[in-house]
Amino acid sequence: EDIQRETAYPDGKVEKILKNGCHLIYFPNGTWKKVSSDGKTITITFFNGDVKQVMPDQTVIYYYADAKTTHTTYSDGLEVLQFSNGQIEKHYPDGRKEITFPDQTIKNLFTDGQEESIFPDGTIVRVQRDGSKTIEFSNGQRELHTAQFKRREYPDGTVKTVYMNGQQETKYVSGRVRVKDKDGNIIMDTKL
Repeated sequence: EDIQRETAYPDGKVEKILKNGCHLIYFPNGTWKKVSSDGKTITITFFNGDVKQVMPDQTVIYYYADAKTTHTTYSDGLEVLQFSNGQIEKHYPDGRKEITFPDQTIKNLFTDGQEESIFPDGTIVRVQRDGSKTIEFSNGQRELHTAQFKRREYPDGTVKTVYMNGQQETKYVSGRVRVKDKDGNIIMDTKL
C-alpha cells in the first residue's frame, strides 16, 4: 500500500502511515502493529507468530500460533477458546463453562460443582456435588449411581437396584419383587 509518511525512532521502531489512514508500527524484535484508519481495530502480530486483534466493539481475539488455539474475549465477558483438535470451550461471566469436544459431546460445568455431559447418541450424564450420578439413555432407560447403590429404571417401570454389598433387588411393574444375594442366589421372590 502507498506510504504517506515513514518515521524511524532511535529505539529501532519504525512507523509507517499509509495514504488510506492505517498506521503500521514495526518493532526491532519482529513484532508489528496495525491500527485501522478509524483507530477502532488494532492488530498486533508478535515475533513468535501470535496475533492479537482488538475489534471496534472491544472484542479481543488472540491466536496462539504454537498451540494453534484462538482465545476470543467478548465485551460482555464471555470467553471462547477454540483448539486445533476442534474442541471449543465457552467460559461465561457467571463462572459456568461449556466444553464441546471433537466428537460433539458437550460438557457443562456449573458454578455449584454440578456437571452435565450430553453425548452424541443422546445420553445425558449429570453429576451432583456429592458425586451421585444420573444417566439418562436415549432408549428411555435411566440410571442413578450413589455411594450406596446403582439403580436402573426401565421404560416399562421395572427398577433394578444393585447395592454396594452385591445384593440385587428387582421390582417389576406387576408388583413382583425379586432379591438376589451377591452370588446371584435368589433369597426372595414374590411372584404374583
